[in-house]
Amino acid sequence: MGKNIITLSDKEPYLDLYRDFDQIYVLYFSRMRRFAEEYILSKEDAENVVQDIFTMLWENRSSIIIKSSITSYLFNLTKNRCLDFLRHQSVAENYKKEQTLKLSALEQLNEMVSSDTDVESLIHEAVQQLPEKCREIFIKNRLQGKKYREIADELNLSISTVETQMGIALKRLREALKGCMPLLIFLLKC
Repeated sequence: MGKNIITLSDKEPYLDLYRDFDQIYVLYFSRMRRFAEEYILSKEDAENVVQDIFTMLWENRSSIIIKSSITSYLFNLTKNRCLDFLRHQSVAENYKKEQTLKLSALEQLNEMVSSDTDVESLIHEAVQQLPEKCREIFIKNRLQGKKYREIADELNLSISTVETQMGIALKRLREALKGCMPLLIFLLKC
């Protein structure tokens, strides 16, 4: 028990975290909550952060050694928990924004492509816009399943030319079908 002694300040008595937990809670909970409310917009969330701090203190009261004043210690705990909470909120908001964008993209895709024939015509039209040699190489590779070596031998080209032409084809198709990119990836394994 002796290691749990906390000094509040030079003028305040020594408090034992184990023995005087209730007193520490009464003295500091409201202050800590008000401090947290300055940074966390929801009063309920701020209160939960402070409550979590006191829960942690209670659960670990026999092993916590505080070498500074209790005020400083609790201030730092509250500050750090607020930072953790806000960081978590930021990550969650970014995730929600990303999900909203993906939902919007799927809804637009649904509006653009309402049937299999629409999908086929979009892809067919985009492939037809490719330069002739580029289109031929793309069709042989992606639609007929031929390897670059086979295409190179068949068309009397170098493998690097086939690779370059495939790169051009994929880049142009990505641009032409950017609103349908997830669909393109699904269908053509780009």
